[in-house]
Amino acid sequence: MIVLIVLALALIVFNITMVDMQDPLEGDSLVALIGIAAALCAIVLLLIYQTSRRIQKKLDGE
Repeated sequence: MIVLIVLALALIVFNITMVDMQDPLEGDSLVALIGIAAALCAIVLLLIYQTSRRIQKKLDGE
């Protein structure tokens, strides 16, 4: 799970380098912004999943 979060962070860093700050909503910059948003969504989903697994383990332990 940690590996997937690290990969998503690496993808965010890579996509940030692809964004043209002069015109961020044109061409490859738009694709990079969409990639950044997708990677952020993936991180949020992974964190929610990790939290739900911790809760499930606590419920099973009681």
